[in-house]
Amino acid sequence: MSPSCPLCHPTAEENRAILWEDALCRVIRVEDPLYPGFCRLIWKNHVAELTDLSPDQRSHCLKVLCAVETALRQLMDPDKINLASLGNMVPHLHWHIIPRRRSDPHFPNSIWGPQTQTEAQPPRAPDDAALGAAIRQALEA
Repeated sequence: MSPSCPLCHPTAEENRAILWEDALCRVIRVEDPLYPGFCRLIWKNHVAELTDLSPDQRSHCLKVLCAVETALRQLMDPDKINLASLGNMVPHLHWHIIPRRRSDPHFPNSIWGPQTQTEAQPPRAPDDAALGAAIRQALEA
C-alpha cells in the first residue's frame, strides 16, 4: 500500500459500487453518464505494471478482466469493449473496461480523445447486482 495512492484506499471509492472482489483485486463501477457499464478492475497490492505480478497473479488478473468483459457483453450487447491499462496519472495497476457503441460521443476514438459526435441517448447501465452476478458466473465458467 502506498499512503498517497488513491487506488490503494477503497474508501476513496465510497460513491462507486464494488461489483466483485477477492483477496487480490476488485471490480468497481465507474459512474459516467456517457459510458454506462464502465468498470474498473483494481489490483489491491500497489504495483505499477502487469509484469510486476507473478505468472499466477497475471493469470488471475486476466481471468477477472475477461469475466468483466464477458458479463458486460452479455448484459449490454455493446458494439465493442475497450480495455485500457494506462496508469500515467495513477501508477497503480488497474484496467478500464468500457462498453462502447458506434453512437457514443467519442466513437471511434478513445473516450479520452476528442469528441466526434453527439449521442442521442446513452443505453442504460446494467443493475449492479446483475453485473456482479454475471461477473461471478463468468469466473465460474
